[in-house]
Amino acid sequence: MRERRIRVLFLVTSMPVGGAETLLMNLVRRLDRQQFLPEIACLKDRGPLGEQLATEIPVYCNLLANKFDLRVLYRLWKLMRTRNIDAVVTVGAGDKMFWGRLAAKLAGVRVVISALHSTGWPDSIGRLNRLLTPLTDAFVGVAQAHTKHLVEGEGFPPSKVHTIFNGVDTTRFRPGDKLAVRRELGLPLDSKVVAILAALRPEKNHALFLEGAARILQAEPSAQFLVIGDGPLQEQLTKQAKVLCIEEVTHFLGSRSDVERVLQAVDVVALTSHNEASPVSILEALSCGVPVVSADVGSVGETVLEGLTGKLFPAGDMEAFVSKTLELLADEEFRSQLGKAGRSRTREKWSLDSMVHGYENLVRTLVAAKGSTVTVHTPIRPQVPFSAQ
Repeated sequence: MRERRIRVLFLVTSMPVGGAETLLMNLVRRLDRQQFLPEIACLKDRGPLGEQLATEIPVYCNLLANKFDLRVLYRLWKLMRTRNIDAVVTVGAGDKMFWGRLAAKLAGVRVVISALHSTGWPDSIGRLNRLLTPLTDAFVGVAQAHTKHLVEGEGFPPSKVHTIFNGVDTTRFRPGDKLAVRRELGLPLDSKVVAILAALRPEKNHALFLEGAARILQAEPSAQFLVIGDGPLQEQLTKQAKVLCIEEVTHFLGSRSDVERVLQAVDVVALTSHNEASPVSILEALSCGVPVVSADVGSVGETVLEGLTGKLFPAGDMEAFVSKTLELLADEEFRSQLGKAGRSRTREKWSLDSMVHGYENLVRTLVAAKGSTVTVHTPIRPQVPFSAQ
């Protein structure tokens, strides 16, 4: 028997292994299939996470041939019309936000939502995207400070801006057997382990992490450093570790499908970014009971509470990063206290279920406000994606 379900198309650039992409993957997997039929459209290639999801839901790709490809508007319009899309959610700023919203309105999609995940680059809003504000039903911020930025910094109407906190699967990300995981990773059992979990991109400022690691090692000879993630700066950062003479204690682990297990081996997670909104890596660390030392950027201060779940330092301040990290490494009892508080707060406020329910309620409410009946949809999983080629 066919049921009335809302077909939602999430529009992204691609689905590499990253924080926002992981959140999207978790979201579409958890959406109530009795009410929603999620699909994903990637302007470029699917990426590793997109390939995973393509076995579960429709994932379209290669809709944009190049940055000057105006035919992307037609391709998106055709996709939305063909798939009878009820709601479009653009994820992030840039081309996808502009073309996705414009195509949705031309295709008669009833609800258009833009979800943003950063304050400033890469989610700063350009002039063309601002022009489409009247065509947009809702903007989503991922934290209270982020929502405030969208209203005061980006100029979006307060009535259209909603807060849906990022969420993490707290049953998957949980404390575990630290020594067992260290044995698996080949780490000294009695070492002090500091990790950074972020794509190897300029805005994440891994250079500061590595420079700080060299200083931390001088004060704490048992220290080991994990760099979890991959990206365009891989070769450059590997060379930097050698120049700093820390290559023997710095482990570039690349992208991992078992991040939750790797985090169980860690004493402190660091975040050295130039800008963020509410990074999922912090939530994953806290959910595993690992305290965080983070640059005080974006909405990080809502999750990393000074002296309660971790330590904050001014962005770019090397001395502060080093001293705050050493403070935690020197006090096991304090680390344990912060870790327990972090996990408790994550389970209460930043669970994956809370995030999913937030999106479900927003989409359902906006669709209902349009005042017409949702189309009766039968799930279809096409094997050949729309393509610009």
